[in-house]
Amino acid sequence: MATLTVWKFDTPEGASRAAEKLQGLAKEGLVNIEDAATVSWEEGASKPKTRQMHNLTGRGALGGMFWGMLFGLIFLIPLFGMAVGAAAGAIAGSLRDVGIDDDFIKRTRDEIQPGTSALFVLTTDVVVDKVRDAFAGDRPKLLHTNLSKEQEEHLHEVFV
Repeated sequence: MATLTVWKFDTPEGASRAAEKLQGLAKEGLVNIEDAATVSWEEGASKPKTRQMHNLTGRGALGGMFWGMLFGLIFLIPLFGMAVGAAAGAIAGSLRDVGIDDDFIKRTRDEIQPGTSALFVLTTDVVVDKVRDAFAGDRPKLLHTNLSKEQEEHLHEVFV
């Protein structure tokens, strides 16, 4: 079963450092990264910068389309107005079908603010204790949604 996690950091550069650390853990065989992206929101910026991770050990399961839609729902929809709002409702409905519900989106939106960053990652085969230990000094806040195998397959159908 895949797990989509969001790791929030109290600095704009925290997620990038964590992504590097997570890739190191993947090389050690402690986690299998299917796909990942970072969000960095500098203090004073009107919106965050997003980046999809490349050169992953996984197969890039979700792709840019998924991350773009998810980040659009979380960070950008209020800027687009009513016309896109209807489309956003349809997208949100599709995401709900794969285990990403309105509460997850709202909680993530509330947590990631200017001056912070986040690492969004879809993983399988995690040695939880080792990964937790590796991030202990960073003190990230972890939000997550577990996806069933069926939900993961639906993500592949919708976004790949």
